[in-house]
Amino acid sequence: MGQQLDGPDEQHRRPDGVSDATVAALGKLSEALECVERARGHLYSLHQLIGHADLMLGDAVEQFRAAGHQQLADRIDTELVGRNVIAGRWTFQIVEDFDDGYHALFRELDQRARDELVGGRRHLYEAEMKERRRSRGRPGHEARPASGS
Repeated sequence: MGQQLDGPDEQHRRPDGVSDATVAALGKLSEALECVERARGHLYSLHQLIGHADLMLGDAVEQFRAAGHQQLADRIDTELVGRNVIAGRWTFQIVEDFDDGYHALFRELDQRARDELVGGRRHLYEAEMKERRRSRGRPGHEARPASGS
């Protein structure tokens, strides 16, 4: 096992001259991006759930027809199966618009802010919080993995 060093690695240390306010602002931007990433996951869940529901509707239509409910089956089949969920769009189109627009711009601006202000470093706010909160010298409170881990 390699030697354990105390303190964050170079990529998680604040560059000289960077203020607390800058680290806090970058931390808030990162936190906002994390919320958007979670929302993106929910959007993909919507995409998959709606797609699955549409396939189940096809099964329901067949079952209504087999049960002798032709008129109801026809209405579901022509009005609901394959219907746009938002004007002109299926969920794959919503996901693509989100990914290519809002999400891509958010990620680009987050990266640009980190590149311009702290040399691309990530999670400085969290790394400094870890240093304030951990109990030095206690098992499970190491600053980073032992080298080679």
